[in-house]
Amino acid sequence: MSTMVTVPTAADMHELGVRLGGLVRAGDLLVLTGDLGAGKTTLTQGIGAGLGVRGPVTSPTFVIARVHPPLGDGPPLVHVDAYRLGGFAELDDLDLDASVDESVTIVEWGEGLAEGLADDRLEVIISRGDGPGEDREVRIDGVGDRWSGLRLDLAPGHR
Repeated sequence: MSTMVTVPTAADMHELGVRLGGLVRAGDLLVLTGDLGAGKTTLTQGIGAGLGVRGPVTSPTFVIARVHPPLGDGPPLVHVDAYRLGGFAELDDLDLDASVDESVTIVEWGEGLAEGLADDRLEVIISRGDGPGEDREVRIDGVGDRWSGLRLDLAPGHR
C-alpha cells in the first residue's frame, strides 16, 4: 500500500495528521522521514489531535521521547525523535518495544533504525515540492499485513 498526498500548507499537514490519527490504533508504528522543517512534528501534532491525547505535542529533540496519555479511551502516543541517537542500540535503550503494543508510536528520523520495532508500520516520507511556497509531497507506505490492501484517502490532493 502506497499513498501520495500533496500538502500545500502547515494547516493541511496538521489536518492530514488528524485524518491519520483517526485511522491508527494501539500497536501501530509510524516512521517519519524528511528534512529539517519538512513538517514531521506538525504531522505528529495532528495525529495527536486525531487520537485525542494530552498535549501539547512538541518536538522531543532534546528529551528523545515523550509519552502523551489519552484524554479518553484511546491509546497513548509515544513520540520519539531519533535525530540525536547514534544507532539502533541507543534506540533499543529507550525500551520502546515494551510499549509499542499498547501505544501509537511515532519515530521521527527513524528510517534505518525503527523498522525493527514492528512488522507492521507506516513509513511516511515528507519532501518539499519543487514549486514556490510550502507545498510538501507526503508518501505513505504501508508495510505488513495490517496495512496491506488498505487504501488511504487522506487529504485533498490525494492521487
